[in-house]
Amino acid sequence: MNREILPNVPKPHIRSTDTTPICSEKTIVFLSIIILIITFPLSIWFCFVTVAHFQRIVIFRLGRLRKGGVRGPGLVFLLPCVDEYIKVDLRTQSFDVPPQEVLTRDSVTIQVDAVVYYSIRNPLDSVIQIRNVHESTKLLAQTTLRNVVGTKNLMELLSAKESMSRTIGVILDEATDPWGVKVERVEIKDVRLPIAMQRAMAAEAEALREAKAKIVAAEGELSASKALKEASDVMSTNPITLQLRYLQTLSNISSEHNSTIIFPFPIDLLSLSGPAINNSPATQSPASNL
Repeated sequence: MNREILPNVPKPHIRSTDTTPICSEKTIVFLSIIILIITFPLSIWFCFVTVAHFQRIVIFRLGRLRKGGVRGPGLVFLLPCVDEYIKVDLRTQSFDVPPQEVLTRDSVTIQVDAVVYYSIRNPLDSVIQIRNVHESTKLLAQTTLRNVVGTKNLMELLSAKESMSRTIGVILDEATDPWGVKVERVEIKDVRLPIAMQRAMAAEAEALREAKAKIVAAEGELSASKALKEASDVMSTNPITLQLRYLQTLSNISSEHNSTIIFPFPIDLLSLSGPAINNSPATQSPASNL
């Protein structure tokens, strides 16, 4: 048996009164006008409503949307007992998304909370297309936050909060556009890890720092040993170099600390100058001159 597949029909958007009032509705409106005229000027105080510059009102007459849709700002006329209105605030509003416990892609359970800034750009859609636009936006923000966080790894969440906030904002803006809502900004406030995970990450970071410190110390020892080897090679070519280095070290010590230093005179210097002393004229005996 073949079944006919019906096409997806989009939901109609109500913009203004699309049907003609019936006779009974016209009669009630006429009686309301008569009562207004009879009770004038007392009833005039109930016929006007003040709309602030950042507000708009949507007026319904006997359940039907009045022609013209949105009214305001300023002084708006209403027909008593017949017209009803709903005020809509156009200013930017914000709400906190409660902490959501989410399992990340790498199987880590975390808690994420955020703050959402939004405003109503189309008051008519925010009243007609959805029952409670503020509560629906909050619930949608919670589910969107959970869905986006569930597709990320832990390190991506900790290092790329800004990109994830932009992604959540774009998804929310597209979903709430039929409701007349503009999501302006989404900010992730905090990512909370379990205590055990925090301790494990701290231990891992400490181990990495210790390993890097040992590597740096080993590289320093290697460089120092190479420098000492090169210095020893230079000093081995001339024995006097070691003595000069020794005297320079003593000079540095004496300049830093004012103290008297007693050290033995090197015997090697005496042995080197021994032949010269023995061959000098002052040390020759008188018998040699004979």
